[in-house]
Amino acid sequence: MVSLPPSPLSTSLQARLATPLSIGDFQVNSRVLQSPLSGVTDLVFRQLVRRYAPNSMMYTEMVNATGLHYVKQLPKLMEIDPNERPISIQLFDCRPDFLAEAAQMAVAEGADTVDINMGCPVNKITKNGGGSSLLRQPEIAEAIVRSVVQAVNVPVTVKTRIGWSDKEINAVEFARRMQDAGAQMLTLHGRTRAQGYNGAARWEWIARVKQALTIPVIANGDIFSVEAAVRCLEMTGADGVMCSRGTLGYPFLVGEVDHFLKTGELRQPPTPIERLQCAKDHLQMLWEYKGDRGIRQARKHMTWYAKGFMGAADLRGQLALVETLDQGVTLIEKAIAQLAQDDRTTETSLPQLSSPQFVEV
Repeated sequence: MVSLPPSPLSTSLQARLATPLSIGDFQVNSRVLQSPLSGVTDLVFRQLVRRYAPNSMMYTEMVNATGLHYVKQLPKLMEIDPNERPISIQLFDCRPDFLAEAAQMAVAEGADTVDINMGCPVNKITKNGGGSSLLRQPEIAEAIVRSVVQAVNVPVTVKTRIGWSDKEINAVEFARRMQDAGAQMLTLHGRTRAQGYNGAARWEWIARVKQALTIPVIANGDIFSVEAAVRCLEMTGADGVMCSRGTLGYPFLVGEVDHFLKTGELRQPPTPIERLQCAKDHLQMLWEYKGDRGIRQARKHMTWYAKGFMGAADLRGQLALVETLDQGVTLIEKAIAQLAQDDRTTETSLPQLSSPQFVEV
């Protein structure tokens, strides 16, 4: 399936996006951010995204502030490379004092900003008062932000949703409270907690929040392409976009959007062979970073890469079961060789097509 090309940027949007994103007194030379994703945005994944988007803000997986309070050694979730900037560490909890303590640890690790998760819809997070449950406890959410702001000397940001359910949409009021408490940026996912990841993101609520705030507002939800990012920015007037699920098996997306916003030009999308080469790099890097545990974690990533070409379904099934680095590398290299052979056969037997054709598998 070929996505539609993005519309040209309006003059006003282009002018605004040409300037750095200011988060308090910290500046980022990109208006496109990589979302924190639990079980995904570890050091390895961030390095791959940064290949194509070197100036974009990256986020760690969310870290439990209560867990940090009781451990002597910081978890790998907080591990960042000294050279990977800009970088934010995301925290979650419902205890202002624990979050303030955790924020100080995050800054000591090298975080340029501290992000507080107030949007995660997962039951195991919300039942303990964290994530999107804070939308129903705005007084506690406000106390959290005030406590963290007082504890650290870097900007504090918030990521949240438009409300708990369709009957409890309080995005504008909640966002105002976060700003008044000292948050320097707010990222808004255009769904309620009840929606989870179902249905369409309601960008119109992001537009309303943007109109109500003076701090930067970042739009999140359904940013799966350059075209979607441009439509979202035009509709919402947001100060930037955050890519989430669109980067699963596609760490190229943040860079593609960033490049278009800065130049008005589309990058050539990676071929299936280039995507599989990236998958092989991902596997190798996870093995080097985490050993056998990295191989297990790589299974999901590799299946996400294996889409959009003939034979992808069979390859996904095999990659989901890999036990060793050599096994995974062999499968990927075999698939690359087959695709290369298919390309050579096509070039010699078919006329050149005017536009790329993709097979949905």
